[in-house]
Amino acid sequence: MTCRACHRPVLWTVTAAGRRLAVDPDPDPAGNAAVWRDGTGTLRSRRPTDELPLCGWELLHMPHVATCPAHTQPALPGALPPGVVSLDAHRRKKRP
Repeated sequence: MTCRACHRPVLWTVTAAGRRLAVDPDPDPAGNAAVWRDGTGTLRSRRPTDELPLCGWELLHMPHVATCPAHTQPALPGALPPGVVSLDAHRRKKRP
């Protein structure tokens, strides 16, 4: 499948909470999503922790939202602290 915004290939996984998470298709040691295929063939993902580190059957992938060029935007100097993303572009506009 491909990302709707940038048309790059992505893998869709299901998290432990049952939500869908798009990850880049190639494993990335800098990623924070542990991905594996369960017995039914579904791609699953979770965030490794100190209590439950990466298992032998899991590979680290980068969540696609972190690398998608359509979702990244230049930070305004001094407006937001590092690591905080403005959601203004993604909010729906209210009709007058």
